[in-house]
Amino acid sequence: MSMQIFGEQATEEKAENARLSSFVGAVALGDLVKSTLGPKGMNKILQSASSGEINVTNDGATILKSIQLDNAAAKILVNISKVQDDEVGDGTTSVCVLASELLREAEKLIAMKIHPQTIVEGYRIAGRAADLFRRDLLNIARTTISSKVLSQDKDYFANLAVDAVLRLKGSTNLEHIQIIKKVGGKLTDSYLDEGFILDKSISTNSPKRLTNAKILVANTSMDTDKIKIFGARVKVDSTSKLAELERAEREKMKAKVDAIAKHGINVFVNRQLIYNYPESLLSERGIMVIEHADFEGVERLSLVTGGEIASTFDEPSKVKLGECELIEEVLIGEDKLIKFSGVAAGLACTVVLRGSTSQMVDEAERSLHDALSVLSQTSSSDTRIVLGGGCSEMHMAVAVDNAAQKVSGKKAIAVEAFSRALRMIPTILADNAGYDSSELVSRLRAAHFEGDREAGLDMDNGDIASMKTLGVTESYKLKRKVVESASEAAEMIIRVDDILRAAPRRREAV
Repeated sequence: MSMQIFGEQATEEKAENARLSSFVGAVALGDLVKSTLGPKGMNKILQSASSGEINVTNDGATILKSIQLDNAAAKILVNISKVQDDEVGDGTTSVCVLASELLREAEKLIAMKIHPQTIVEGYRIAGRAADLFRRDLLNIARTTISSKVLSQDKDYFANLAVDAVLRLKGSTNLEHIQIIKKVGGKLTDSYLDEGFILDKSISTNSPKRLTNAKILVANTSMDTDKIKIFGARVKVDSTSKLAELERAEREKMKAKVDAIAKHGINVFVNRQLIYNYPESLLSERGIMVIEHADFEGVERLSLVTGGEIASTFDEPSKVKLGECELIEEVLIGEDKLIKFSGVAAGLACTVVLRGSTSQMVDEAERSLHDALSVLSQTSSSDTRIVLGGGCSEMHMAVAVDNAAQKVSGKKAIAVEAFSRALRMIPTILADNAGYDSSELVSRLRAAHFEGDREAGLDMDNGDIASMKTLGVTESYKLKRKVVESASEAAEMIIRVDDILRAAPRRREAV
């Protein structure tokens, strides 16, 4: 006798149905993004239903963030891709595709009546067998960029990314690298500028160039000090009383400007608007005024100049000022921007990205972000690298195949399935480039079994070549994280035997 224990409209999927639902959702998500994998990957157009905004991208993280999902297992894959993007900055498509291929293989094994726990144990044995390493920053940058929109000029942007990351001197704080996007020109008009560039203009009456700047970065209201209470009204019985009120407001603002000037500054940067009266008072005191700097700009400016954001000015001794050697107005395209040179944080720099369309510039920024993230992680924490072009995956697959020969029982079948999933990565790379994947991958596998540990796919010529000679390298940390995250996500989904969905919340009638 069955009993209904769930609330009305709550649903439950059990055993095979739950597993099938999970596998189908995760595999479908992997199939969605796998065509974007590799240097010959295809682009996706993402269009917002509400605003009509269009994005053209082949960045896995951007695609996965943009789609609405209802399948629980698919959401798990989106989550691991987000973690991969946050921790390493690249490999989001790889981790999603590898996890979906592991689940595709697991689905076949479950159809052969192999227990999910046996599959999980086999996958864990295979995961331990897959381990490798090697070195070189520039090649990592070229490999990361080659699968993006910047691939046509990968040498130019690889050098740009490496120069920016080497200025960090081992730091992983990418806040020191400002990226400014300006439509116009071509991609190779992009450049790296030493110093910090703020996408604002200097106020009209202020000097346009200043040396040995003492900077006060603030977030305070510099409009006329009206009564800040909603619905409040002031009634006066004559125009003289109104003039008195205005005079009192001006005196109050003058006192505030005097307090700011007592800090001994010659540059005042405010996040909020600065009205004409306080601006003229500051200019009379020889202080350069920069207003309406957005929050991110103010935060980054205070970081690179060594100052702190102030909102009160009564005690100048407690306010930390920023410093830089030179502030000047520069022209990029048709826009005027402010350049801060010789900032306190000498590792700060700005990358100015140019391009023919806003979509092109946005995609260039995403591509460069991936390269900068991977390079900063590699140069600071784990400098080991591995060979790309499917070489690492095939090398791991061979190691897993060798490990499978030492495993007894049904677990050996699961270990072999893990190896097949790894071999799908070079297969997808070849398919996306329009080459014969069956021939290329079988030749690549044979080369690795014969002991050629450097063999990988030459995606320009559709052949097998030495990845070390071609300089196709990837971060070891990235590759390790991809395998770990994909196998963990696959294990989690394989062990699902029940999906419970809560009833939708009812709306109360008004």
